[in-house]
Amino acid sequence: MRKRLNLSRRKPLAATLVIAAGLLFSGGGYAVATNVVATTAATEYTAEQISEGRKLFLANCASCHGLNAEGTAAGPSMIGVGAASVDFQVGTGRMPGQGSGPQLPKKNVQFTDDQILLMAAYVASLAPGPAIPDAKYLEATGDASHGGELFRINCAMCHNAVGAGGALTEGKYAPMLNDIEAKHVYEAMVIGPQNMPVFNDSNITPEDKQDIITYLAYIDENPSAGGFELGSLGPVAEGLFIWIFGLGLIIAITVWLGAKSN
Repeated sequence: MRKRLNLSRRKPLAATLVIAAGLLFSGGGYAVATNVVATTAATEYTAEQISEGRKLFLANCASCHGLNAEGTAAGPSMIGVGAASVDFQVGTGRMPGQGSGPQLPKKNVQFTDDQILLMAAYVASLAPGPAIPDAKYLEATGDASHGGELFRINCAMCHNAVGAGGALTEGKYAPMLNDIEAKHVYEAMVIGPQNMPVFNDSNITPEDKQDIITYLAYIDENPSAGGFELGSLGPVAEGLFIWIFGLGLIIAITVWLGAKSN
């Protein structure tokens, strides 16, 4: 019996079944652990909205993303990116893109809110993906102190501790976050645009995201308590200011005193 069992283990089919079972359990476990709940169902939008959104997509997006949003060499697939991705990219003017480069810049929005919603409806109908956030999480009524702590832990290494932005590698950059619409802040966290990581609801809960939005709103409304903030770029800018102006002033005073004594 043991010999027969050992022989069955050596068969190629047995190895295939073991690998398939391992992938099934590990993939299922990962899906449960990450718990990505911010998804959009096609039933949230009417057939008319989806149809009109497809027309807009074909006229303005299909040349890069494909006639069925399957993606091309010029643009990635839109299947499964969700309504939030469309609302963020088009709603901030980053799409339609103009030219190629290390990063899509923010520019003037080229579509109305209704048109953006229609395109989002079409993309959401293709496959589940992150949804446009609920308005109750976009109000700056959370805990700004807790939001600041979360921001410094998860975001400050790229965006600066007060959202002043910063340079990344190969010409990329983390944009400034002053006067950013709350909806776009939330959407950026769930879709991970450009070089930004994805923060799903198991990483940062919707309530925590609201706290971060509240913190950014607090920064917008409250000027620096320390006086002239020098762009809030941190100790490098402040140190450079002291070296150029502070040390320069000391040298000028020294020269003036020496000239006066002579």
